[in-house]
Amino acid sequence: MIRKEYKNQKKKSKKKLFLKISALLVTGLLITGTAYGFYLVKKAEVAAEKSYEAIDNREGSILREKPVEPINDNVSILFIGVDDSDVRNQGTNNSRSDALMLATLNNKQKDVKLVSIPRDSYVYIPEIGYKDKINHALFKGGTKATIETVENLLEVPVDYYVRMNFNAFIDVVDALDGIYANVPYDRLEKDEKDNYTVQLTKGYQKLNGRQALALARTRKLDNDIERGKRQQEILSSIVKKASSASSFTKYDDVISAVGDNMKTDMTFDEMKSFLTYIKEGMPQVETLSLDGHDDNSTGTWYWLLDDESLTDTKNLLKNHLELSSEVGDE
Repeated sequence: MIRKEYKNQKKKSKKKLFLKISALLVTGLLITGTAYGFYLVKKAEVAAEKSYEAIDNREGSILREKPVEPINDNVSILFIGVDDSDVRNQGTNNSRSDALMLATLNNKQKDVKLVSIPRDSYVYIPEIGYKDKINHALFKGGTKATIETVENLLEVPVDYYVRMNFNAFIDVVDALDGIYANVPYDRLEKDEKDNYTVQLTKGYQKLNGRQALALARTRKLDNDIERGKRQQEILSSIVKKASSASSFTKYDDVISAVGDNMKTDMTFDEMKSFLTYIKEGMPQVETLSLDGHDDNSTGTWYWLLDDESLTDTKNLLKNHLELSSEVGDE
């Protein structure tokens, strides 16, 4: 009887010890996770401060009656991808945009419309007062000229911009341990140094940073519309991967990857407001294209936009931002 009681006490002692150890482990994990979370927030804040670059003499869009607040309002973000590589001798003052995408975000629906603007689109550039390729706006007048050109083209406000070069693109994809995308064909493509070293293979697959960049830039076997669709798919894939729970431990590397390679006029608090769009996972993203056709009648290749497609896109974006029909027509 005494021996049985001793065994029961021993079992209880082991159970208590196990519970204590488990509690300590859980507490330790919570403390570690919380500390890591605070560390990430602080690091992100520092990175945001380094990336912040307001545009001179621009306090919000001229198409807005008052400043917007992402936490409450529908807003738009212009993504500008540039090649600032030494190989192409494109520094801060003479870069051309290699990718242009405007995202509109509806705060109630928590969904996104993402329109890709072909880099060779023949449009009016207010900065210079005549029509040219839209990617020349950055070269002619910097980020401000690019924003004004997009606003003039689509007749919707550009509330924020994010400008990122190719180095950040590669590093962000690698920091996320790759992304999945569909490669339309087999092709040996240029790398970030303009050397043909990246072999793309047809099919849906996991891509590293260099492969994703090569896919985003390739267009020799189709056109700018298909190129824009690939860029939309890649951007959506990055957002999907970044918003997954499995990527939490990778955020440190993602933040480091962005570093000095991004410029934006969003403050850190404004950036945090957009987390509401991914708190329940990947938001619904509808991708849009600006139809048109190639034209070489002047000896220079342009993408001439289809008026009906452009009008449809304007109206869709205005409705998504819940703007009055008079916006852009005054």
